[in-house]
Amino acid sequence: MYAGHSEPGTVDRWFVEPTDDSVRSPWRGVALAVDFLGEPVGAAALILVAVAGCLLRRRTRAAVLVVAGVGVTVVVATLVKSLVGRTIHGPDNLSYPSGHTAFLTALALVVALLAVGRSGLGRAAGLLLVLGAGLVAGATMGWAQVALGAHYPTDVLGGWCAALALVPATAWVVDRAGDRRRPPGQP
Repeated sequence: MYAGHSEPGTVDRWFVEPTDDSVRSPWRGVALAVDFLGEPVGAAALILVAVAGCLLRRRTRAAVLVVAGVGVTVVVATLVKSLVGRTIHGPDNLSYPSGHTAFLTALALVVALLAVGRSGLGRAAGLLLVLGAGLVAGATMGWAQVALGAHYPTDVLGGWCAALALVPATAWVVDRAGDRRRPPGQP
């Protein structure tokens, strides 16, 4: 629908004129701080903290899920950007889907999945926690990206959906691979 476009669509215009930097102080500082979490240095720091936390708790499979879940999501979002070719602010700024939104949503989903697995919450409460964490993270990063004029609203929705689809699938693969490596008789 948006392939090859370089302007906001009808849905994008419902929210804000997407090419305007619409956030002012003091919220601009908040938006820039949230945006930093999706930049290479900020993202690497978040991943490092999450992996270190998993390894300190001797949860190797959890550490693998952090790297794989977030990594697969970011790689797929980047590949889809190249295939779709939607741009913002000139021909060199690919916008759909938002990699920042995909990253933070994926990380939140992974952390929530790990928390649910450790807490023993029931299915309904666990699902609510995981989806809630993904929604809050995606909405927060999405707000920052749109407010700073870095993405159209539909771009952030695409990044959120990518994470929502890819993290559970990656978690399933990591679990199956881990189960095959487990010696017989161990839970």
